[in-house]
Formats: sequence, C-alpha cells, structure tokens
Amino acid sequence: MSTTDAPEQAGAHADAHPTPKQYVHIAVVLAVLTALEVSTYFLDFGAIAIPMLIVLMVVKFLYVAGWFMHLKFDSPIFKRLMTTGLAFALVLYAIMAVITVFDHAPSI
Repeated sequence: MSTTDAPEQAGAHADAHPTPKQYVHIAVVLAVLTALEVSTYFLDFGAIAIPMLIVLMVVKFLYVAGWFMHLKFDSPIFKRLMTTGLAFALVLYAIMAVITVFDHAPSI
C-alpha cells in the first residue's frame, strides 16, 4: 500500500460512521432492552428468565461492540475476534450453568 492510498481509505472509513440519528436509535433500542432486563426483577418470567437475560446480554453486547466501538465499520478480523470471544463466553456460561444444576451433593 502506498502513502497515496491512505487518505482515500481514511475518507471511505470516515463516511461509514453512524449519524447522530442512528446513535439515538441505537440508544433507544438499548434503553428498551435494559428496561426489559430490569423488568425480570419485578415480574415473574418463570423458566425463561435466565435464557432471556442471556439473549438480551448478547444482543446488547453486539449493539455496543458493533456501533459504539465501531466494529461494524472495521476490518473483518476484528469482527471475527469479537465473535470468537463471545462464543467462548457463552460456552463458559453454559458450562457454569451445567455445573450449577448438577452440583447438588447431599449434605450430611
């Protein structure tokens, strides 16, 4: 890559950033998702509460990482790194859930 390509690429990258209207839209979506998360404390969602919270956590993480950390507009390698980390985190949550469910040894 020559030095003459850098300004063109920087200009194309700068044009891809969200507008203030898009930031407000994402903020409203995140606020609604957060309100839904908080409602799980006050309302009984039964057996779907924990899976719902995990799904909401993942969706909010993707919104924040994609829009506010600008991963949506960066190189694909950064997206792969982020999704790999997210996959590892979900596997860890699943392992801990299984351990928690099956770790009920009888007390003496």
